[in-house]
Amino acid sequence: MGRDTGPKCKQCRREGDKLFLKGDRCYSRSCAVSRRASPPGEGPKKRRPRKSQYQLHLRAKQKARRIYGVRESQFRVYVARAKSVKGATGQALLTMLEQRFDNMVYRAGFASSRQQARQLIVHGHFALNGRSSNVPSILLRQGDVISAKPERREKLKSIVGANQDREVPAWVERNGDAMRFQMLGLPNVAQMGLDISTNLIVEFYSR
Repeated sequence: MGRDTGPKCKQCRREGDKLFLKGDRCYSRSCAVSRRASPPGEGPKKRRPRKSQYQLHLRAKQKARRIYGVRESQFRVYVARAKSVKGATGQALLTMLEQRFDNMVYRAGFASSRQQARQLIVHGHFALNGRSSNVPSILLRQGDVISAKPERREKLKSIVGANQDREVPAWVERNGDAMRFQMLGLPNVAQMGLDISTNLIVEFYSR
Protein backbone atom coordinates (compact mmCIF):
# COMPACT_ATOMS: atom_id res chain seq x y z
CA MET A 1 0.00 0.00 0.00
CA GLY A 2 1.50 3.35 -1.07
CA ARG A 3 1.25 6.76 0.49
CA ASP A 4 -2.22 8.33 0.64
CA THR A 5 -2.52 10.70 -2.33
CA GLY A 6 -6.22 11.52 -2.09
CA PRO A 7 -7.73 14.78 -0.78
CA LYS A 8 -6.23 15.57 2.61
CA CYS A 9 -9.45 16.90 4.11
CA LYS A 10 -11.24 13.64 3.30
CA GLN A 11 -8.54 11.75 5.19
CA CYS A 12 -9.19 13.89 8.28
CA ARG A 13 -12.95 13.37 7.99
CA ARG A 14 -12.46 9.62 7.62
CA GLU A 15 -10.55 9.53 10.91
CA GLY A 16 -12.96 11.97 12.57
CA ASP A 17 -10.16 14.23 13.80
CA LYS A 18 -7.82 16.96 12.62
CA LEU A 19 -4.62 15.41 11.33
CA PHE A 20 -3.08 18.78 10.36
CA LEU A 21 -2.23 17.67 6.84
CA LYS A 22 -2.84 21.03 5.14
CA GLY A 23 -0.95 23.48 7.33
CA ASP A 24 -2.66 26.81 7.97
CA ARG A 25 -6.00 25.62 6.56
CA CYS A 26 -6.35 23.22 9.49
CA TYR A 27 -6.33 26.14 11.93
CA SER A 28 -8.87 28.20 9.97
CA ARG A 29 -12.64 28.12 9.56
CA SER A 30 -12.13 26.35 6.23
CA CYS A 31 -11.15 23.13 8.00
CA ALA A 32 -13.39 20.36 6.65
CA VAL A 33 -13.59 18.57 10.02
CA SER A 34 -14.98 21.72 11.65
CA ARG A 35 -17.53 22.25 8.89
CA ARG A 36 -18.57 18.64 8.28
CA ALA A 37 -17.35 16.00 10.68
CA SER A 38 -19.14 13.02 9.09
CA PRO A 39 -16.97 10.52 7.15
CA PRO A 40 -16.81 11.08 3.37
CA GLY A 41 -19.51 9.28 1.45
CA GLU A 42 -21.84 9.15 4.45
CA GLY A 43 -24.70 11.53 5.05
CA PRO A 44 -26.03 12.50 8.47
CA LYS A 45 -27.45 9.54 10.34
CA LYS A 46 -29.34 9.37 13.60
CA ARG A 47 -27.67 6.10 14.48
CA ARG A 48 -24.43 4.70 13.13
CA PRO A 49 -23.69 0.99 13.30
CA ARG A 50 -21.25 -0.03 16.00
CA LYS A 51 -17.73 -0.50 14.68
CA SER A 52 -16.29 -3.98 14.76
CA GLN A 53 -13.04 -4.70 16.60
CA TYR A 54 -11.25 -4.91 13.26
CA GLN A 55 -12.53 -1.48 12.25
CA LEU A 56 -11.36 0.05 15.54
CA HIS A 57 -7.88 -1.43 15.10
CA LEU A 58 -7.70 -0.42 11.43
CA ARG A 59 -8.78 3.17 12.03
CA ALA A 60 -6.20 3.61 14.83
CA LYS A 61 -3.46 2.33 12.53
CA GLN A 62 -4.57 4.43 9.56
CA LYS A 63 -4.81 7.55 11.69
CA ALA A 64 -1.21 7.24 12.87
CA ARG A 65 -0.01 6.47 9.33
CA ARG A 66 -1.76 9.49 7.90
CA ILE A 67 -0.57 11.88 10.60
CA TYR A 68 3.07 11.04 9.94
CA GLY A 69 2.69 10.36 6.21
CA VAL A 70 4.25 6.91 6.40
CA ARG A 71 3.70 4.10 3.90
CA GLU A 72 2.28 0.79 5.12
CA SER A 73 5.57 -1.06 4.53
CA GLN A 74 7.48 1.59 6.49
CA PHE A 75 4.94 1.52 9.29
CA ARG A 76 5.30 -2.25 9.65
CA VAL A 77 9.06 -1.79 10.05
CA TYR A 78 8.53 0.79 12.80
CA VAL A 79 6.15 -1.54 14.63
CA ALA A 80 8.61 -4.43 14.40
CA ARG A 81 11.42 -2.24 15.73
CA ALA A 82 9.20 -0.94 18.55
CA LYS A 83 8.45 -4.52 19.64
CA SER A 84 12.17 -5.15 20.08
CA VAL A 85 12.56 -2.17 22.43
CA LYS A 86 12.18 -2.63 26.18
CA GLY A 87 9.05 -1.08 27.63
CA ALA A 88 5.67 -0.26 26.11
CA THR A 89 5.61 -1.01 22.38
CA GLY A 90 3.08 1.73 21.64
CA GLN A 91 5.17 4.44 23.28
CA ALA A 92 8.31 3.23 21.51
CA LEU A 93 6.44 3.38 18.20
CA LEU A 94 5.30 6.99 18.68
CA THR A 95 8.75 8.02 19.87
CA MET A 96 10.35 6.68 16.68
CA LEU A 97 7.74 8.36 14.48
CA GLU A 98 8.36 11.66 16.27
CA GLN A 99 12.11 11.31 15.70
CA ARG A 100 11.70 11.32 11.92
CA PHE A 101 13.56 14.15 10.20
CA ASP A 102 10.44 15.46 8.43
CA ASN A 103 8.38 15.43 11.61
CA MET A 104 11.03 17.33 13.56
CA VAL A 105 11.25 19.99 10.84
CA TYR A 106 7.47 20.40 11.14
CA ARG A 107 7.51 20.40 14.95
CA ALA A 108 10.19 23.11 14.97
CA GLY A 109 8.01 25.36 12.82
CA PHE A 110 10.23 25.21 9.72
CA ALA A 111 7.31 23.82 7.69
CA SER A 112 3.55 24.26 7.79
CA SER A 113 2.85 20.54 7.47
CA ARG A 114 4.77 17.27 7.49
CA GLN A 115 4.22 16.93 3.75
CA GLN A 116 5.81 20.33 3.17
CA ALA A 117 8.67 19.34 5.48
CA ARG A 118 9.32 16.22 3.38
CA GLN A 119 9.36 18.30 0.22
CA LEU A 120 11.81 20.83 1.67
CA ILE A 121 14.13 18.06 2.87
CA VAL A 122 14.08 16.21 -0.45
CA HIS A 123 14.87 19.47 -2.26
CA GLY A 124 17.95 19.92 -0.10
CA HIS A 125 17.01 22.91 2.07
CA PHE A 126 18.50 21.55 5.31
CA ALA A 127 21.79 20.34 6.74
CA LEU A 128 21.98 17.76 9.52
CA ASN A 129 24.93 18.37 11.84
CA GLY A 130 26.55 20.49 9.14
CA ARG A 131 26.17 17.92 6.37
CA SER A 132 23.59 18.00 3.60
CA SER A 133 20.78 15.46 4.02
CA ASN A 134 17.74 14.84 1.82
CA VAL A 135 16.27 11.73 3.48
CA PRO A 136 13.02 12.58 5.37
CA SER A 137 12.88 9.23 7.21
CA ILE A 138 16.16 9.61 9.12
CA LEU A 139 15.61 9.21 12.87
CA LEU A 140 17.20 12.12 14.70
CA ARG A 141 19.11 11.59 17.94
CA GLN A 142 19.66 13.70 21.01
CA GLY A 143 22.01 16.59 20.24
CA ASP A 144 21.43 16.60 16.48
CA VAL A 145 21.39 20.10 14.95
CA ILE A 146 19.38 20.94 11.85
CA SER A 147 20.03 24.19 10.04
CA ALA A 148 18.78 25.80 6.87
CA LYS A 149 21.45 26.02 4.21
CA PRO A 150 22.68 29.64 3.77
CA GLU A 151 21.58 29.78 0.12
CA ARG A 152 18.07 28.53 1.03
CA ARG A 153 17.33 30.73 4.06
CA GLU A 154 15.57 33.50 2.17
CA LYS A 155 13.06 31.00 0.78
CA LEU A 156 12.40 29.60 4.27
CA LYS A 157 12.05 32.88 6.16
CA SER A 158 8.41 33.37 5.19
CA ILE A 159 7.52 29.83 6.30
CA VAL A 160 9.33 30.19 9.63
CA GLY A 161 7.72 33.60 10.18
CA ALA A 162 4.24 32.22 9.54
CA ASN A 163 4.81 29.44 12.11
CA GLN A 164 6.71 31.39 14.76
CA ASP A 165 3.71 31.48 17.11
CA ARG A 166 3.17 27.72 16.95
CA GLU A 167 4.18 25.95 20.14
CA VAL A 168 7.50 24.11 19.94
CA PRO A 169 7.75 20.87 22.00
CA ALA A 170 10.05 20.76 25.02
CA TRP A 171 12.51 18.41 23.29
CA VAL A 172 13.22 20.95 20.54
CA GLU A 173 15.22 24.18 20.87
CA ARG A 174 14.54 26.59 18.01
CA ASN A 175 16.63 29.57 16.96
CA GLY A 176 14.59 31.39 14.34
CA ASP A 177 17.17 34.14 13.79
CA ALA A 178 19.93 31.61 13.03
CA MET A 179 17.46 29.40 11.12
CA ARG A 180 18.41 26.32 13.07
CA PHE A 181 17.03 23.99 15.75
CA GLN A 182 18.38 21.24 17.97
CA MET A 183 16.87 18.06 19.34
CA LEU A 184 17.46 18.23 23.09
CA GLY A 185 16.20 14.76 24.00
CA LEU A 186 13.80 11.99 23.12
CA PRO A 187 10.18 13.01 22.46
CA ASN A 188 7.79 12.71 25.40
CA VAL A 189 4.68 10.77 24.40
CA ALA A 190 2.55 12.51 27.04
CA GLN A 191 3.42 15.94 25.55
CA MET A 192 2.86 15.13 21.87
CA GLY A 193 -0.77 16.22 21.95
CA LEU A 194 -1.91 13.34 19.75
CA ASP A 195 -5.00 11.22 20.31
CA ILE A 196 -3.67 7.89 19.02
CA SER A 197 -4.68 4.55 20.54
CA THR A 198 -1.32 2.83 20.33
CA ASN A 199 -2.63 -0.31 22.06
CA LEU A 200 -5.05 -0.85 19.15
CA ILE A 201 -2.20 -0.45 16.66
CA VAL A 202 -0.06 -3.03 18.45
CA GLU A 203 -3.01 -5.43 18.60
CA PHE A 204 -3.67 -4.92 14.87
CA TYR A 205 -0.20 -6.18 14.00
CA SER A 206 -0.38 -8.98 16.55
CA ARG A 207 -3.26 -10.76 14.85
